[in-house]
Amino acid sequence: MNIHVVDGTYELFRAYYGAPPATAPDGREVGATRGLARSLLSLLRKEGATHVAVAFDHVIESFRNELFGGYKTGAGIDSELWGQFGLAEQITHALGLVVWPMVEFEADDVLATAARRFAQHGDVSRVLICSPDKDLCQCVVGERVVCVDRRRKKLVDEDAVRAKFGVAPASMPDWLALVGDAADGIPGLPRWGAASSAKLLAEYGSIERIPDDPACWTVGVRGAAALAESLKIRRDEARLYKQLATLRTDVPLKESVAGLEWRGARRAELEALCERLGDRALLARVPRYDDD
Repeated sequence: MNIHVVDGTYELFRAYYGAPPATAPDGREVGATRGLARSLLSLLRKEGATHVAVAFDHVIESFRNELFGGYKTGAGIDSELWGQFGLAEQITHALGLVVWPMVEFEADDVLATAARRFAQHGDVSRVLICSPDKDLCQCVVGERVVCVDRRRKKLVDEDAVRAKFGVAPASMPDWLALVGDAADGIPGLPRWGAASSAKLLAEYGSIERIPDDPACWTVGVRGAAALAESLKIRRDEARLYKQLATLRTDVPLKESVAGLEWRGARRAELEALCERLGDRALLARVPRYDDD
């Protein structure tokens, strides 16, 4: 069997900026929630998912904000999108899917935890992490744990990670620490670009193993002296950025593989929620209910 673990926060953002707006009977904006529901039903109906869990950032902030003041926050998120965070979790649960709402951790952390845990199960053929987020590339293992960009219909296995970033999946936190990640508020180190970071990490594997003295480097990199000086005086920053970029794999999860099996939507719950959303047309798209 395949396991699909879905970045629900990304799916909600994608729906908000990609689906048409819609107003519920009470006047609130619900277009993203409706779009999310249709996307999840498409995963079940057209993409053949049978065992699914969906992770959400119940709040944007996490333990990483305590480590670094510049880490991403919820500032700047459109209020009409904020107002649908709770609805997104509710509609996902009503569709009969496992919901992981994250508070202390981030959605990416529980996706990484699930990928590692379920990939070890003998009955699991593949774990598909449904997200285009480059942070999650660190979870990729051969062709057994892969990332899937559902919008572009693109699968990213270990060879694809190496081809795109120039490093092995295990080195992605180091690469992000050096290059930076604007989406997460990680500034990176001065002078370190994608190409130089990839070349050195392909050789040494991690920031910790890159020598201070560029004369000791066994690969040639343009501007080596300046790069080495930047890293030498900012190693503590680099370690912090790497910690921020490293996904946790110890999020408490109660679900077993069997617990992820989709058995159908929760009829009464979904019907009531569709009334609130003003979207009874969604019910016709549901292929199965848990009381069938």
